[in-house]
Amino acid sequence: MEQLQLALDTLFVLLGAIMVLAMHAGFAFLEVGTVRNKNQVNALVKILSDFAVSTIAYFFLGYLVAYGVSFYSPAATLNVDNGYGLVKFFFLLTFAAAIPAIISGGIAERAKFGPQLAATAIIVGVVYPFFEGMVWNGNFGIQEWLQASFGAPFRDFAGSIVVHAVGGWLALGAVIMLGARRGRYSKDGRVVSHPPSSIPFLALGSWVLAVGWFGFNVMSAQKIAGISGLVAVNSLMAMVGGTLTAMLMGRNDPGFTYNGPLAGLVAVCAGSDIMHPLGALATGGIAGVLFVYMFTLTQNRLKIDDVLGVWPLHGLCGALGGIAAGVFGQEALGGMGGVSLISQLIGTAGGVVFAGVGGFVVYGVLKTAVGIRLDEEQEFNGADLTIHKVSATPERETSW
Repeated sequence: MEQLQLALDTLFVLLGAIMVLAMHAGFAFLEVGTVRNKNQVNALVKILSDFAVSTIAYFFLGYLVAYGVSFYSPAATLNVDNGYGLVKFFFLLTFAAAIPAIISGGIAERAKFGPQLAATAIIVGVVYPFFEGMVWNGNFGIQEWLQASFGAPFRDFAGSIVVHAVGGWLALGAVIMLGARRGRYSKDGRVVSHPPSSIPFLALGSWVLAVGWFGFNVMSAQKIAGISGLVAVNSLMAMVGGTLTAMLMGRNDPGFTYNGPLAGLVAVCAGSDIMHPLGALATGGIAGVLFVYMFTLTQNRLKIDDVLGVWPLHGLCGALGGIAAGVFGQEALGGMGGVSLISQLIGTAGGVVFAGVGGFVVYGVLKTAVGIRLDEEQEFNGADLTIHKVSATPERETSW
């Protein structure tokens, strides 16, 4: 019976890893549909390459930093307990790899390919797992201190802060260090329109992400016995809440409408296991409003050229989720309890500060050392990935 339970737990986490892995296709198509046609190939190659580099960085260093686990034992040792520890690594890797996928959307259309892969290795190998380990593995005693001081540790069930806010605030530093795309703002400060290249691709990306998110949230339990229908329904309610408010605030604009469900899902991750569904609906609705308002403010007034709006979507809605867990998770508001608003505020602020500073440090060092921005000709022609001609026969050449 115990062996069967281990096998079921291993399968459960493996299916979750596969669902979150599929979300990276969603990141890719969301970016492909938003950037201009000349940068679509770059976006597709960048997401896949970032995932590969993330895997290497997390396998050799990041998982060790976060959980103190290495993979230098014989295969027979690694595969003990049906390989549950291995698929748990796979599952948490897909979370870690979401960080560069988030950043990719903010820096699209003007970032150098090589330096971005270097940033991915640093972030996934060191920066992200340092904070991940503090929250999800109790490293450095921060969670114990919050428990002793305020009655509950910082709660982030599925990563509103650990994944999304950290990714969004890291991206903010990168976006500011890069500067706006050439031609995005006129000399008199007016915004020059760069419309999405493909609404169907944008919509497809959003749908793939939304479906995969149920693996992201529900399977964060990491054990069959921890499966919670409450997490699934709360994810659903936050998704539709974000959709409706973003649609209304964005006046039916498809870009806002299809980012609305993502805003809601980002925000509900932290408290999806303890909120009442009505609290999840409210959290998602607030997130949809926050995304549309802050995306517009960021682009039009602050002149921060965040192409996919990843700072408002992940950075701000993620921070909202950390705080919302401390509000709507309270028993007085129909939640399950066991959460402290003060701990949520401290944990959320800590993640924001950590990632905000980290983004400027990582991209600032790379900017000084090797440069992170394409030259004018490369940016004009569409990033720095060359589509090579391949000789099909001595007489004829074909081009991708």
